[in-house]
Amino acid sequence: MLRVNNVTLSFGKRVLFDEVNLTFTKGNCYGVIGANGAGKSTFLKILSGELEPNKGSVEITPGLRMAVLKQNHFEFDESTVLNTVLMGHKKLWQIMQDRETIYSKADFTEEDGIRAGELEAEFGEMGGYNAESDAAALLSDLGVKETYHQQQLKELPGPLKVRVLLAQALFGNPDILLLDEPTNGLDVETINWLEEFLADYENIVIVVSHDRHFLDGVCTHVADVDRQKIKIFTGNYTFWYESSQLMARQLNDKNKKVEEKRQALLDFIARFSANASKSKQATSRKKALEKLTIEEIEPSNRRYPGIIFRQQREVGNQILNVSKLSKTAEDGRVLFSGVDFTINKGDKIALVSKDHVALTSFYEIITGGMSPDSGKFEWGSTITSAYLPNDNSQYFLDKNINLMDWLRQFVPPHVTDVDEPFLRGFLGKMLFSGDEVMKKVGVLSGGEKVRCMISRMMLQDPNVVLLNEPTNHLDLESIQAFNEGMTNFKGVVLISSHDHTFLQTVANRVIELTPMGAIDRVMSFDEYLDDPRVKQLKEEMYPGSIEKISL
Repeated sequence: MLRVNNVTLSFGKRVLFDEVNLTFTKGNCYGVIGANGAGKSTFLKILSGELEPNKGSVEITPGLRMAVLKQNHFEFDESTVLNTVLMGHKKLWQIMQDRETIYSKADFTEEDGIRAGELEAEFGEMGGYNAESDAAALLSDLGVKETYHQQQLKELPGPLKVRVLLAQALFGNPDILLLDEPTNGLDVETINWLEEFLADYENIVIVVSHDRHFLDGVCTHVADVDRQKIKIFTGNYTFWYESSQLMARQLNDKNKKVEEKRQALLDFIARFSANASKSKQATSRKKALEKLTIEEIEPSNRRYPGIIFRQQREVGNQILNVSKLSKTAEDGRVLFSGVDFTINKGDKIALVSKDHVALTSFYEIITGGMSPDSGKFEWGSTITSAYLPNDNSQYFLDKNINLMDWLRQFVPPHVTDVDEPFLRGFLGKMLFSGDEVMKKVGVLSGGEKVRCMISRMMLQDPNVVLLNEPTNHLDLESIQAFNEGMTNFKGVVLISSHDHTFLQTVANRVIELTPMGAIDRVMSFDEYLDDPRVKQLKEEMYPGSIEKISL
């Protein structure tokens, strides 16, 4: 058991946590959610002992071992990949070092022999004789091939480092597992493996993530960080979100009878409880929901952006034709070649690739920022597009301009009546209110800059929206609002994202760019991932090492 007692933490006048009391129990996975800056990662640091609270304490049942996913990718650079994983079990690693020190002695004494025997017994009890093979198997499951295991960590590319550090945290089945954004840098296959692993995990897991699909797949509970408090709710992220929204609507509907409200909530719980029986964590989540009472459901205090795209005009019959488009990277690798497709009315396309550079290059080509090596593309005459790049730095070069003036420079020609209330309306939808609209763009956070970019896009009244990693830097509230905005949008969407839920709920078509052409299927994202014919095509259209391409 892990218990948080009266924890308070402040930085100067800013109070992050005030008298927080929580209990985390074995067999549950807790998803820590909250707005950017609410203190999610800080809370994990308090739990791990890395950060001392101003007041209160963290209690761990004696004998339990805690493991933490390290965010410092350089801490173990001088260690081999295999040793880095073994270091995740600190006690076992120390015994291994002590054994090696004793056995390397030239003058081995009787006392050394007694100590060696004690170490061997403890080593065996902890599974030490299988430790290296277990660590190697874990690395292989996470896509780190055996050829890397004896290399120093600094020799590995960034994405593989992430997997090694994840293996370090998972190694030895710790009693308490703390994971801060564990899916960052992982591909779909590895994320699915991690979901399966955690779904079967019998100890305590506490995870911070912006990946809603991942949270839904692994969490039995949600720990909501809000207004200096943390409250634990039964269910996964979707259950928490939809139940809190339902409760908020119920409270606003004052004319509705109390018993009708109660029955609606009971029906809602029953529906989710039934759905839980089909999930990876069927038993634990279904039992948790069955014990839930409606008194535990509370409306969320969150503020959600108003992301609403309106078309100035509908798209015509010709939207975008792409013909034999090809591009090669500076290092000579083929990003994509011979890409042919036509976008039709009603299309919402998930654009995917094993090479993220291929996706960015494609967007830059069709928006006029880059030239293809060969081939052509043609937009229809009725098209007004809005583009959200994964790197928006070029839009914020003037760091001294305020938000009002920044947005004013992107007003399209068809908008004539541009006054302060007009601009404030667009910024207000993205949660910039009052004096915040006079902030200099140079002090904006990454998430605030993305929200500014979304304001700019909404201002265009586009009928085609192009999104390259739209959830980067956004909190869950903004991601949820953006997702719903794109689901409700009547125009055409072309989207690339690591957010599984975004792609599954928005896209009705999937186009994958490969070095040997495009795979184009009219189906949902999940159907695409599970389609055996698509899997076969991928093997044929990614020549050479798929692992190398995916990095």
